[in-house]
Amino acid sequence: MTATLTAPADVATARPAHRDGNVLRWLAAYTSSMVGDSVYYIALSWAAVQTGSASQAGLVMSVSALPRAVLMLGGGVIADRLGPRRVVIGSDVVRCAAVLAVAALLFLTSPGLWPLAALAFVFGTVDAVFMPAVGALPARVTSRDQLARVQGMRGLAIRFASVVGGPLGGLGVAAGGAAAAFGLAGLLIAVSVPLLVSVRVGEVPADDKAGDSARGTAWSDLVSGLRYIRRHRVLAPLMLAIALGDLGFVGPLNVGLTLLADERGWGASGMGAVLAGFGVGAGAASLLLTVRGRLPHAGQVAAYAILAGSVAIGALAFVPSLLAAVGTAVLVGLLAGLSGAMCGALLQTQADAAYLGRVTAVSGLVSLGFAPLSMPLSAAAIGAWGTGPVFVVSAAVCGLGGVVALLVRDLRRAELPK
Repeated sequence: MTATLTAPADVATARPAHRDGNVLRWLAAYTSSMVGDSVYYIALSWAAVQTGSASQAGLVMSVSALPRAVLMLGGGVIADRLGPRRVVIGSDVVRCAAVLAVAALLFLTSPGLWPLAALAFVFGTVDAVFMPAVGALPARVTSRDQLARVQGMRGLAIRFASVVGGPLGGLGVAAGGAAAAFGLAGLLIAVSVPLLVSVRVGEVPADDKAGDSARGTAWSDLVSGLRYIRRHRVLAPLMLAIALGDLGFVGPLNVGLTLLADERGWGASGMGAVLAGFGVGAGAASLLLTVRGRLPHAGQVAAYAILAGSVAIGALAFVPSLLAAVGTAVLVGLLAGLSGAMCGALLQTQADAAYLGRVTAVSGLVSLGFAPLSMPLSAAAIGAWGTGPVFVVSAAVCGLGGVVALLVRDLRRAELPK
């Protein structure tokens, strides 16, 4: 049976999330932190390119991936033991301090690539704790029936950060170089800290804590979390559906799209238009969930959205014009945004309260650890067989996620709370 959280005072009034001051403070903190992240990546890439060679810059940009993937499961244990809000606040403080320290170092001297690589490593390490905590926090700041709406609001924040963060980072670089951009990123992340301090969170019931994290070592917590997911009738197949969906999605929409744009002669501007179409579709899905708050038959909606999205992904390689590609990308974004929000809301509502951090960590590892492996494979396969066959195979892999969701009865019948 799913444990319930002791709701904070303003959650108990059952206000819609978009009218709840507590949720809005969390959303403002999350948005500021995400915009700061976007500015940080612009600053890091610019500083790395200006300081070293292209290959060295690429190495710096990839340094964060290893600690994030290796430590993610441990980060979920920490989020469950200490509480997600405390972990998110601590993570933002560390990230802010690290970024501002590098900004000061770049302003005072030209230290080379090593502080950039160190900063990327710190970010990757902190992300391993930050991401599970961020995923577990919404269930602590609102009631369960509002989690789908909060997923939509979170999706809108992510789209806003991606649209605003790039220009802000470029403006910072233009105004004062990488040091100014890093300083701006640090300030944006810093804004999130007092907002998070003001957010009230629900607590895990004492008997639920006693059943898990309060007893045993961190290793036993990790093992029990993995065992819990494996035995859960909804979470286990949902993790498989997410893994297959992301595995077939990441390659085509990253490396594959770049190669497709080059093959068709669309150029960088054409590729940007296709990516913008995807963003518009994903934003529309987030807006739909924000307004509606809940969609019935969540398991079926997620399954059919994954299946339809896989067809749209495969179609991208065969559209006759750039305009058709943009339209298809809008559809892909809409369906991917819808399925992603449904899967995220199901994860948070189906998981027991004491396991939310670890459940989010496994989901994040599936998406950020395994799925990116498809990018070099997609690039090599396109070089050997062309874009069409690779997009079709990727679409088939993605579609398997929807098939899993439809075939497993408990997942297919899963509903969000009313």
